[in-house]
Amino acid sequence: MRLKNRIIMSMVGLPAFTLVILLILTSSLSLAAGLIQIKGSDTEVNAVQRMAEVYMQRYKGAAIAVTGGGSGVGIAAIINRTTDLANSSRAMKAQELQQAKANGVDPIGIVFAIDGLSVIVNPANKVKTLTLDQIGQVYRGEIKNWSQVGGPNLPVTLYGRQPNSGTFIFFRETVVRGDYAQTMNQMNGNAQIVEAVKRDKGGIGYVGVGYVVDDKGKVTPGLKVLNVAKDKNSKALSPTDAKNIESGAYPIVRPLYQYFDKANKGKVDGFVRFELSPEGQNIISKEGFFPVAAEYKRYNARYGF
Repeated sequence: MRLKNRIIMSMVGLPAFTLVILLILTSSLSLAAGLIQIKGSDTEVNAVQRMAEVYMQRYKGAAIAVTGGGSGVGIAAIINRTTDLANSSRAMKAQELQQAKANGVDPIGIVFAIDGLSVIVNPANKVKTLTLDQIGQVYRGEIKNWSQVGGPNLPVTLYGRQPNSGTFIFFRETVVRGDYAQTMNQMNGNAQIVEAVKRDKGGIGYVGVGYVVDDKGKVTPGLKVLNVAKDKNSKALSPTDAKNIESGAYPIVRPLYQYFDKANKGKVDGFVRFELSPEGQNIISKEGFFPVAAEYKRYNARYGF
């Protein structure tokens, strides 16, 4: 147990690809009954890693391994019984729920945080606000130059996620409302999008708000977070302002989920309750996301949380 704990503790905070390699090398330890494996959403991975670190420091016998890979990876792992908790920045689809039940898995979903999905550009770009419709036009490839929305005479470079990402799906359904332009650069994670936009004066990307602010809510240097308006008659709002998220006024708000098999509830119960506790929710805030809103507390209560 001590060796396993030291290995798992060493995993926390490492890049996702490194964690995958370490998990393969320690597969024999992963079979231990006490190890909680968490896989999935790149948006959620940093916040969950931090909570796992604090939880393991608090409860010395606990062992938790957290990896990314995308929401689709986490959901597939729940369906295939290869993870205990699936991080997902989107709700499971009806087809996925059917697949799970066909495999003898009864997925239970809880919401542990709220995200104000952020649209980012390079600070050299003078554009400060866009409507949802304009963002959709940009990502469908209908707006190709920033001059079309009051910006510089500069071609738009699109950065987005890959199809296994819950953020890819959520943004497509909520904002793009159609197909992404074939010119969109599909990036492996939020951090890659952030770095690409920092380097590209014509770049635009979408990332979880936790990737664009520090623990004091200040925007990361080298980025500009656009204010977004629901429509041309609405006020453009920032996702970095908690009151815009709490009120639901910011138009790209989403819940962040975790899924587990109902039969496995006893194993993950302690950690999930920690995430939802005042201490866990404080960590969520420090990671740049937002605590669970009242409507999702009622949602969680249906499953005893």
